[in-house]
Amino acid sequence: MADISARKRIWGWYFFDWASQPYHTLLVTFVFSPFFAAVAADYFLGQGMADEAAKAQAQVVWSQCLTITGLIIGFGAPFLGAMADISGRRMTWITLFCGMYVVGAWGLWYMDPTGGNLWWMMASFGIGFIGAEYALIFINAQLPSLGTKEEVGQISGSGFAFGYLGGVVALFIMLLLFVEQGNGKTLVGLDPVLGLDPDTREGTRAVGPFTALWFVIFMIPYFLWVREPAGSGRRGSFAEAVAMVVQSVKNLRHRGSLASYLASSMFYRDALNGLYGFGGVYARLVLGWEITMIGVFGIIAAISAAAFSWLGGLADRRVGPKPVIVGSILVLILVCATIVGMDRTQIFGIPLAEGSGLPDFVFFFCGVLIGGFGGIVQAASRSLMVRHTDPEMPTESFGLYGLSGRATAFLAPALIGAATAATGSARLGVSPVVGLFILGLILLIWVKPQGDQK
Repeated sequence: MADISARKRIWGWYFFDWASQPYHTLLVTFVFSPFFAAVAADYFLGQGMADEAAKAQAQVVWSQCLTITGLIIGFGAPFLGAMADISGRRMTWITLFCGMYVVGAWGLWYMDPTGGNLWWMMASFGIGFIGAEYALIFINAQLPSLGTKEEVGQISGSGFAFGYLGGVVALFIMLLLFVEQGNGKTLVGLDPVLGLDPDTREGTRAVGPFTALWFVIFMIPYFLWVREPAGSGRRGSFAEAVAMVVQSVKNLRHRGSLASYLASSMFYRDALNGLYGFGGVYARLVLGWEITMIGVFGIIAAISAAAFSWLGGLADRRVGPKPVIVGSILVLILVCATIVGMDRTQIFGIPLAEGSGLPDFVFFFCGVLIGGFGGIVQAASRSLMVRHTDPEMPTESFGLYGLSGRATAFLAPALIGAATAATGSARLGVSPVVGLFILGLILLIWVKPQGDQK
């Protein structure tokens, strides 16, 4: 560890964001999720459902996938973090979850474009997503060691910006060379590379192996430049980890600021994940966009996320993370209200001419704001957590942070699924995220801007 400079260690830490971001950009939001939704909708349509009912059922199925994975991630996170703090062996866990990331992503290649193995694909996606989210908990726990309390906000923002740039590059490559449009050609009119068959959607299905290989290649700088102190040599038992987590939760009654922050972030991060998880699905089912169009939308959103995250890091360093989070949530609430209030035929009840491009323009602008302010929220939230983190047990602290972000990760997908089923509308189904953002904003009132660590 002494042979590696602090600057190189920070850059190695940044490379995790660069390597892992395509799972969120390509799979969760802009390529796989709308592809899955389209396949599922066509499958249910073939089973005799009406068009709107089939689309709604496809959104319900995707919400079930995100709900189940969210439960697994949320309730396992703090216990894994405690076991890592006991033994000091974070790298072992990171390597294990990186393996899950690769296996789960690669498995998406085998999706049947006729919908014959929807449940298998949900399982494969879930394995990779769980690996990505668990690895992130341990990566986040390294943030306090990378700089002072005043520096970590800018480091966190720069890391997110670098990661979003990686997502942009990966998405750009997929759209130019792999993902086929309705005419069988990529965005620039080429046949999918490597002889991939557009009739069986191999160009789009290649997003899984592409994401896995991207991760393997760009994690090399992380493993070369990020070193951890030697472990304690102890083998942490699950029972001991449970006891530590239970005690940490009990201690929250003496730490009002941390308790309020964990509760607040539980709701607003859940709402943000709901936006990310259903943004591409909304574009496909409500606006009828092709996946290549959704990909262009994703590039614009990711570029804005990179730029805004970097600027948000500068703002964090100047005014602190809490004001940055509050302002970002207010913008996201307005964006969500706009999305719920429009479709192909109207915006807030005002009828549109047939074939109007206004909904496309509005949603593109909303994408810029979602990407930009969503990136700011994530970076600033990580920074505010550092100000509440026990320096002796950072992984357990970020395990609780992971728990707060995932304990109700089922809530946004479940509420979206329930609202979609109740209204029969994929558009109105997104409305519960507004309430989740408002709850998170209210609970921030009791959070100390500088945290509760001396």
